[in-house]
Amino acid sequence: MVVIVDTISNPLRPRHPEKVNRPDSASPPKPDWIRVRAPNTRGYADTRNIVRANGLHTVCEEAGCPNIGECWDKKHATFMIMGDTCTRACAFCNVKTGMPNVLDAAEPHNVAEAVAKLGLAHVVITSVDRDDLGDGGAEHFAETIRAIRAACPSTTIEILTPDFLRKQGALEVVVAARPDVFNHNLETVPSRYLTVRPGARYFHSIRLLQQVKELDPTIFTKSGIMVGLGEERHEVQQVMDDLRSADVDFLTIGQYLQPTRKHHAVMRYVPPDEFSSYEKVAYTKGFLMVSASPLTRSSHHAGEDFARLKAARAATAR
Repeated sequence: MVVIVDTISNPLRPRHPEKVNRPDSASPPKPDWIRVRAPNTRGYADTRNIVRANGLHTVCEEAGCPNIGECWDKKHATFMIMGDTCTRACAFCNVKTGMPNVLDAAEPHNVAEAVAKLGLAHVVITSVDRDDLGDGGAEHFAETIRAIRAACPSTTIEILTPDFLRKQGALEVVVAARPDVFNHNLETVPSRYLTVRPGARYFHSIRLLQQVKELDPTIFTKSGIMVGLGEERHEVQQVMDDLRSADVDFLTIGQYLQPTRKHHAVMRYVPPDEFSSYEKVAYTKGFLMVSASPLTRSSHHAGEDFARLKAARAATAR
């Protein structure tokens, strides 16, 4: 089969070509507790300029994070390495899909330089899925960690990785670079995977997190899910149990927000008191840290949360 890409009559490629022909999915109106202010501060502008000057991508922009104004005002940006195009097409995600470009060999250095310019005490590095690469981008993650360590020795590093599905040995490469926090999000409950996260496998992700602790017990592990995708409460509680069986330290739970009408609809806006209830239940199951609120995201308040995470581990070791 030959695929011809028409760059003459249609020069603008859709951001989500696989979703173009899907029917629109309407979500209910956003409640008051989900609204945020538009970003317009000096700190936000400074962060944006540093990101642009170093030719970098951030998940804050690519995924349309609602907390971008707050975080960038404090010069907290989550860098997204290995390009801005993902090889998967999850129903919830606003990151572009398609065939990515080759890796930028200068990117690890550029990320480290941006971390230094921003003066970050704690940095979060994530990436697109790169199923086209033999190691899923594991060595690129490791190179980025090493570059930040060299440029900013006191900066703690949190990574939010893909699942490295069918990439033998990839996880070992990343863990050997010794990030302070290894985060891999489950995103949703198992029953929703086929419609929400079809390219992933729930129990592979659980095992990935478990293996991190087996390889290096000193690394904090973290995972998160979204609610409002049609899950049941007992399913969320089962996810908590599965994560604790893998010795995961930190759980985040946030509200799913629909990026466009072509994405999965919001089935329900979960009220704040239910998030508080999830947080209480999660602590009783043994997590060192839990963050559960409508606007909770994986890297939101990551620096402050890392300090609390270390303190919680120290307290349990007494």
